[in-house]
Amino acid sequence: MPKPLQIICRPACLIVIAAFIPAALARPARSGPSWPQFHGPNRDNISTEKGLLKSWPDNGPTLVWTAKSLGQGYSTVSIASGFIYTAGNIEKNTVITALNTDGKILWQVKNGKAWTKDVPGTRATPTIDGNRLYHQSPVGNLICLDAKTGEVFWQLNTLEEFRSKNSTWALAESLLIDGDNVISSPGGPETCMVALNKKTGDVVWKAPSTNELAGYSSPILIESGGLRIIINLTAKAIIGVNADTGDLLWHVKHESYADENIMTPIYHDGCVFISTLKAGSVKWKLNVKDRKASLQELWRTDQLDCHHGDVILLDGSLHGNSTFKNSRLWVCLDWQTGRLKYMDKGVGKGSLTSAEGMLYTLSEDSRMGLVRPTPTAYRLVSSFQIPKGGKGKSWAHPVVCDGRLYIRHDDFLYAYAIR
Repeated sequence: MPKPLQIICRPACLIVIAAFIPAALARPARSGPSWPQFHGPNRDNISTEKGLLKSWPDNGPTLVWTAKSLGQGYSTVSIASGFIYTAGNIEKNTVITALNTDGKILWQVKNGKAWTKDVPGTRATPTIDGNRLYHQSPVGNLICLDAKTGEVFWQLNTLEEFRSKNSTWALAESLLIDGDNVISSPGGPETCMVALNKKTGDVVWKAPSTNELAGYSSPILIESGGLRIIINLTAKAIIGVNADTGDLLWHVKHESYADENIMTPIYHDGCVFISTLKAGSVKWKLNVKDRKASLQELWRTDQLDCHHGDVILLDGSLHGNSTFKNSRLWVCLDWQTGRLKYMDKGVGKGSLTSAEGMLYTLSEDSRMGLVRPTPTAYRLVSSFQIPKGGKGKSWAHPVVCDGRLYIRHDDFLYAYAIR
């Protein structure tokens, strides 16, 4: 049976929740551009937006609105059908928040206990699939909600269910939907990855254990040679799992500093790429034959070792921030060869997204930059400081959707007009 709705009502939103939801449901669902999961529809972190500003005023583009009371955390936003979703710590709970496109909170629902240990706050971004929302908390509570109302359909704790332990800095995986399944990678002695029925939470398959804890990465789904494969990082390796059967196709060691395997893998043109802290970047050729798959290393380099800002493949080049020799520089590598094209300080160490061939780079010190990558250099076209108020580092990845740039920092979400 569905569990009862767990809505958080604080003074600022008490009346809004009681009176606003019926009106919101009466309106037809808004169509148009969406960003329904972490790193967008294709998990490549590239927006299809057009007609965007090519430069910004000195103080940045127009700030359309600021939303607050989202809680403490590093989750970014997902966007679908006129709703914006994120998550954060509110008091001792992980709380999922739904807003409208004017930045007004529609509802807030608990997803279990909050992560309050080292670097407290949420990590994962809600995943939207039709009229349902899926989110896994830092302590493993996986919940399925009605995306419009916040009604709880089902929930379970993946760490408890599969007898795993948490990672040092808690689970950060943004869940993947594959057809009728929701994919989670709890690690531990029973499994490295599981598929759950997205309507009921029942186990569909369990991939074999690799005897490693979960990494901090989010999985991708690819198809090669007629084989559908889910690729993710554990604490100490890169794995490939048959999306239909749960068979473990490969387990290749890749050990980063303090087990910080964080980057979402990139798949392109039959090849797989990852980059992690102090372990550097590696590109493999994916070989598929007779329903089996393996990785063949093509090149590796330590000149790009991404921490947690991720890497984007754009027009034959890889772009990301590197901690190599504590450089904190933005690095461009050639996709084919791994050759270093150039480095630049830019706005400093941080995360990024891309739209219309431009890079939107957000430093962990709250500076936003618009960058034009050229064949020979990065050109920082514009930059500005986001408003003060949020605590801690600005680690949430920026999002470009429907003519707006969304920046999450701690308890706040900022929406800028960039079309």
